[in-house]
Amino acid sequence: MAETSIEWTDATWNPVAGCTILTAGCTNCYAMRMAARLQAMGVPKYAGLTRKSGERYVWTGAITLDEAALDTPRTWRKPRLIFVNSMSDLFQEEVPADFIRRVWETMAATPQHTYQILTKRPDRMAAITLDLQLLPNVWLGTSVENAAVLDRLDDLRATPAAVRFVSFEPLIGSVAGGDLRDIQWAIVGGESGPRARPMLEDWVDEIHIMAEEAGAAFFFKQWGGRNKKAAGRAYRGRHWDDLPSIAA
Repeated sequence: MAETSIEWTDATWNPVAGCTILTAGCTNCYAMRMAARLQAMGVPKYAGLTRKSGERYVWTGAITLDEAALDTPRTWRKPRLIFVNSMSDLFQEEVPADFIRRVWETMAATPQHTYQILTKRPDRMAAITLDLQLLPNVWLGTSVENAAVLDRLDDLRATPAAVRFVSFEPLIGSVAGGDLRDIQWAIVGGESGPRARPMLEDWVDEIHIMAEEAGAAFFFKQWGGRNKKAAGRAYRGRHWDDLPSIAA
């Protein structure tokens, strides 16, 4: 099990590594930076997944299907919230549907865990999951960074799932036109790292109101910035760590 500092989960599981840049939210992807470091360290799983572009490293579009990792959660006895593919996107086009099915088989065989799958490709997720078992321990979500990708919410609503959630991270623009109807959880976070783009409090307010109106749990992850620890995670004078009621 890979322990993690991600505030809304307990552990990460990466049967896939590598990705492609898709929209503006991908520009400063933390996984892209981490994969470059692991590649430089000679970790075989990350070989060839990034390349130098100017002063930064970017995805090459290559992926690694880690067969050995598929059964790893079966060895974890203690129940965990598990973020699936923190270093990739399970539903990117390069991941075969049959491999996704095998990930599903592992999750079905380990009901003690709760799995959180996040994608920027909810259209493909909606299509593929129609042929997969609806698992009560699997939460399916999409990332929405600004108004340009609000259509992802409709694709998420079309996806059969025990819990649907949205990660508004990195939040780099207003999403005031969004609708969280039939979505149970909203995570909000500012971008962090050396090239972090700012997040306005007004944008967070918009999502908080949306979540209240839809009855969705609200989780505020961070303000972000170059020093995310200094910026902290207090919003309106408190921490917001709500999870979907199904997790209670």
